[in-house]
Amino acid sequence: MNTHPAWRQITDLETQVYALPAGAKARFERIFKLGATIGHTAPPEAMQPWIDKQFGSVDAVRRQRIIKVTNLVTLEGTLFNELRARRPFETPSGSEELEETIQAGRGCSFCHPEEGAPADTFGRVRGQYALTASNVAKYDGWHAVIVFYEHHPLHFTPEQVADYVDTAQRWAQKAHEADPEACYPLFLWNCLWKAGASILHGHAQMTLSKGMHYAKVEAWRQAARRYQAAHGTNYFEDLIAVHHSLDLAIEHGTATILPSLTPFKEKETLILANCLDDGLKSAISVVLGTFVKRLGVQSFNLALYQPPIAATPESWDGFPYVARIVDRGNLHNKTADIAAMEMFGQSVVTTDPYRLIDALRENETRHRHADIQGGST
Repeated sequence: MNTHPAWRQITDLETQVYALPAGAKARFERIFKLGATIGHTAPPEAMQPWIDKQFGSVDAVRRQRIIKVTNLVTLEGTLFNELRARRPFETPSGSEELEETIQAGRGCSFCHPEEGAPADTFGRVRGQYALTASNVAKYDGWHAVIVFYEHHPLHFTPEQVADYVDTAQRWAQKAHEADPEACYPLFLWNCLWKAGASILHGHAQMTLSKGMHYAKVEAWRQAARRYQAAHGTNYFEDLIAVHHSLDLAIEHGTATILPSLTPFKEKETLILANCLDDGLKSAISVVLGTFVKRLGVQSFNLALYQPPIAATPESWDGFPYVARIVDRGNLHNKTADIAAMEMFGQSVVTTDPYRLIDALRENETRHRHADIQGGST
């Protein structure tokens, strides 16, 4: 039974933070700056029938409450306005149904990867549900494609997800053995074209860089080090504690699932764990299952931040494994979900983290029960 109050919403975050015990409130304010503003409009009478139909009421448009959350440590921030989810989008008429498109793509080069995709110089890594190929057009010197044996990009089980991650990690070790200076890994999963995938067939990617980690991962490391120096506590542990104090965290084995308070785009969810074990891989499966099976997500991006796989001059003490997963929206919308504001200003999203945690919590409970009973979700 869900005992969490249904009234919680992001627009009331100021009230919730104000009600926290002093220590929890101070911790929140060390990490986040919170603000709210009201946007006013004066719609002409001729627009009102259309506004009623599109947005539910004229009053909702006349007075809009917008919440602004900024992470003072990483300098990432988000503006929350649920009303923007009701904007009209132009969706092409006569588009093929997604299932028809996927089925029509069977027999592609990734359905026969050993003939249709090159190998790395050290060969291929084979998992139970995937094998590796060398990316034809690389992000970096070492860049693999993890080609799923399952063609359908939205069909995956917890066992398959775990194997995709494991296969990528084994590839990274092979690449590091071939090139010992390459030690900074990044696991990526772009699902379908809204997420930037150029091939429909299910696949993920793994890169291994040298010299320093990728810029956004390194930015988090440096921010966490500054936080540790300033406050004497681990940033990631405090981030988890803040989310727990606001009832926005789920403990799943050794991993913690957090709907982000500063999501880059819709439904961004973070998963943190101190090691890449079954708990973290299971939590990734829970979130992806919630997105696709419960929330109707058609396209998503996933990245796994992780420490280097060899010794480096800089310290990675206290830096956990962090998965970041975002929804990329309706596949057939002509309008992109990222515009100038996201690129150059601050993210704007419509998803309420409290609605997201409710869906995640329900699916996580089902997942645990299925594990106990020997099944999967």
